[in-house]
Amino acid sequence: MEGEFGPDLAAVISVLQTALTPAFLLVAVGSLLNVLTGRLSRIVDRSRDLQRQYADTKGAAHERVVRELRIIEKRMRVVGSSILFAVLSAISVCVMIVALFVLGLTNTHAAWVAVALFMLALALLSACLFQFVREVRLATYAIYVPEEYLELTAPPKPAERKRRKPL
Repeated sequence: MEGEFGPDLAAVISVLQTALTPAFLLVAVGSLLNVLTGRLSRIVDRSRDLQRQYADTKGAAHERVVRELRIIEKRMRVVGSSILFAVLSAISVCVMIVALFVLGLTNTHAAWVAVALFMLALALLSACLFQFVREVRLATYAIYVPEEYLELTAPPKPAERKRRKPL
């Protein structure tokens, strides 16, 4: 494996090919982080809006604002933990890629290191996704739709509908 000045080209190419697969996982985690930070941004905006409404509301409307603020606070914590798990997963993938290079270029036989880091990355990614689902469920729980918006008027009977004139 060792050439005159270091590892031969075939060994480097082999390690690069092996390390390329976990790099795709990094891209996926990066995309997920983009979604999570977007959600966090919306949560913060909603929180600021509700905090402005807090002083101007009374009675049932005020109770609704307080209830939603409590849910918003919980959503911020859940998204924050989801982002933390995603970042830790990405770091694990980066360390795994470094380990693959070190193991491959030094001809060290400790594949368990790469496997352990990959499993850690997947476990952290799973925790991130679990928290993401929790936040989505909290968000749907927090949506308040006034009762009057849920009332349907009866559709007109077929005989009462206006007929179009033929062309």
